[in-house]
Amino acid sequence: MELNLHYFPYPGRRVPLIAERGVVASSHPLASQAGMQILQAGGNAVDAAIATAAALTVLEPTSNGLGGDGFALIWAGDQLYGINGSGAAPSRLSIDALVAAGYTEIPTYGWWPVTVPGVVRLWGDMHDRFGRLPLAQVLAPAIMYAAEGAPTPPMVAYFWARGVEAAHTRQGPEFAGFLPTFSIDGRAPRPGERFVSPGHARTLRLIARHGADVFYQGEIADAIDRFARETGGLLRAEDLAHHRSEWVTPISMQYRGYTVHEIPPNGQGIAALMALGILDQIDLRRYPRDSAAAFHYQIEAMKLAFADTFAYVADPRQAVVPVADMLDRERLAARRQLIGERAKTYRPDDLPRGGTVYFATADRDGMMVSMIQSTYMGFGSGVVIPDYGIAMHNRGCGFVMTPGHPNQVAPGKRPFHTIIPGFLSKDGFPIGPFGVMGAHMQPQGHVQVIVNTLDYGLHPQAALDAPRWRWERDGTLRLELETPRHVIEGLAARGHQVVVESELGGFGRGQIIWRLASGCYVAGTEPRCDGLAIGW
Repeated sequence: MELNLHYFPYPGRRVPLIAERGVVASSHPLASQAGMQILQAGGNAVDAAIATAAALTVLEPTSNGLGGDGFALIWAGDQLYGINGSGAAPSRLSIDALVAAGYTEIPTYGWWPVTVPGVVRLWGDMHDRFGRLPLAQVLAPAIMYAAEGAPTPPMVAYFWARGVEAAHTRQGPEFAGFLPTFSIDGRAPRPGERFVSPGHARTLRLIARHGADVFYQGEIADAIDRFARETGGLLRAEDLAHHRSEWVTPISMQYRGYTVHEIPPNGQGIAALMALGILDQIDLRRYPRDSAAAFHYQIEAMKLAFADTFAYVADPRQAVVPVADMLDRERLAARRQLIGERAKTYRPDDLPRGGTVYFATADRDGMMVSMIQSTYMGFGSGVVIPDYGIAMHNRGCGFVMTPGHPNQVAPGKRPFHTIIPGFLSKDGFPIGPFGVMGAHMQPQGHVQVIVNTLDYGLHPQAALDAPRWRWERDGTLRLELETPRHVIEGLAARGHQVVVESELGGFGRGQIIWRLASGCYVAGTEPRCDGLAIGW
């Protein structure tokens, strides 16, 4: 029987999930089940999030891995906690080193864009502070998937094939570990085909036995250091040993009487907050959800927010990032006045100088986790540590080489980061976690699902199902194929450079869990991927 698992001739329909004792929502059904298994074993939402996170590194390596970064927002008790799990540039990475090697911008692949991977330390720090079950038990589902294999779902197989095809074009010793680790006889696993990852299982077992420290100061750190030295990499054991996660105070913006929370810079969550602060002064409900006017105002607000974000966001440990000024509502009111009836190009305001998986969990006690992790561009840098299943991310591409820019590359500095978890609350009461993955689609996706929810009253599944837009830095406005024709034509008439996009994966993949007044949860999962929201 021949089945085309990449062909979707008819619109699908999912209903929102409602559950009482816990929810896990992720982009892979088996990862969601891993988190649910831990909840049902007595774990809390943090245990479930780590179990889901670890499983996703095995099951969806096209988007994340042990060699990537991560961030999380955690509602525990009566407080929201933020943790920044992004790593810094190696001590040997600098503009001078890049220029001496003949580069005018940071390369996309190879060792140059590799910064310290922070996600394993993130898991360890989250578990140390909030975990309930032993780490070995939490990681057990991921270890099983890696050691025994798991079938590949359709969308993961689609992106996996693209990653393997690209890997065949790369030359150099640093890329030698990719195909032996992530291919079957030089090709990607097909939909429904089982993939086993023994190196990944080995690494996860070491972490389960020794904790996160083994990745940064033990056997795994030594393997990373050795391979970097052998293949021209800049990363060293001391760079790994110096890495720490950072517990941070979330930043927020009021919107329609609710509070939207994001991780502060070096991430771009502030862009979503600025856009919402501008939109809070526009009555979008005057316009139908599927109207050119509603789309236009959201897009223009997002463009204004990006203008400031790209100019000022950097690592606040090494640059002054004017967060308070960027979120000032009076300033945003003035920025709103720049929006007219036609598309415009915006400059940054004059302020003081300064590939990804998203998943969410909630438990019976009201603890909720909004979490995201990534190797950035698909499989990341293309560098894979042999025998350990670790794909090193290329997050260093987020730096710039412009002298004097706040986000200028420098040793020990964290780059501008695209991955952002979101959280919604009202009057101090937690509503729940949400997120949309996909590089610079992420703040745009956050804005769209919040507008869909608070302006148009859409439940989580409908808020994720709705057609999306994506503005590009070159001025192109990409719209999904399902966007109504009158919206497409109306935006073009307003001066937007419209492109109707049929390519899979360009509009992000999200998950939402909201807590209802009854204490039950209602959740939605992304229809653009293999996702599953599962409840108990």
